[in-house]
Amino acid sequence: MKMKIEFSTGCIPISYNSLFMSIIKEAIRKSNEDYYKNMYYYKEKNNKKTKNFTFSVYIKKYSIEGDNFIIEDKVILNISTPDLELGFHIYNGLMTSKKCLYKAYELTRIRIDLSREKKVTEERVLFNALSPICVKSKEGKFLEITDDRYIEELNYITNEVVKNYRGNGLKRKLEFENIGLKKIVVKESLREFKKITGKEYQYINGYKGKFILKGDIDDLNLIYNLGIGFRRAQGFGDVDILEWR
Repeated sequence: MKMKIEFSTGCIPISYNSLFMSIIKEAIRKSNEDYYKNMYYYKEKNNKKTKNFTFSVYIKKYSIEGDNFIIEDKVILNISTPDLELGFHIYNGLMTSKKCLYKAYELTRIRIDLSREKKVTEERVLFNALSPICVKSKEGKFLEITDDRYIEELNYITNEVVKNYRGNGLKRKLEFENIGLKKIVVKESLREFKKITGKEYQYINGYKGKFILKGDIDDLNLIYNLGIGFRRAQGFGDVDILEWR
C-alpha cells in the first residue's frame, strides 16, 4: 500500500523526520491502541524490531529561516508498506483529524490519496531513492557508497528487513549498481541520540537518486514497498520504480 498525504502549514523544522514519525505513530495509536503498543513497545521498553513501512517527504516551494523551512505551497508525505493492516491503521488514524500537532508546529491535512502500485516483473529494476538510503557498518559507522563493505551491509540489512516481514530473508543476494546517486547529509534531532551523546543533532550520510538492483522478483517487489537500508521508519530508503529508457 502506498499513500500520499498533502498538508498545508506555515513552516516545518529542517530536521523534519521526527515530526512525520510522530504524525505516523499518532495515527496508528488513534486507530488501534493495542496495535500501536505491540508495534512500538516490548515489555514496557521501546521495541527495536524493524518496522514494516517507510516514508519520504516532498516540500513544494520553500525558503529557509534559521532551523525551519518556510512553506510557500504545501508539504507531501509519501508512506509505503506491504502490510495492509498497518496501512489501514495509518490511513484510518490520519482520517480522524485534520490537524496534526508536533511541538510548536501545526499541519493541516488537505487530502489523502492511495497511489496505484507498480509491479516488478523483471530481475533487474531501475529505482529512484525518494529519501536517502542509509547503510551502516557493523560498528555503526555510516558508509560511503564507495566503501567495499557497502553492498555487503546493504544485503545484510535488506535480508533482515525482508525476514522480519515475511519470516524468511532474501531468496537471492542483491546486485547493486549506482546510476546517479548523490550524497545527502541529513540533520536529525533524536531524543535517544541526545541522551547518549549529549549532542543536539546527529548528522546522517545517505544517498538519493537512481540506482539498479538485480535480484529475485519477489524480493524486489518487497523492497519497493518496504524501502531499503537502515532507518526506513525514520524517513530513509523510500523508493520508486522508474521506467527504462
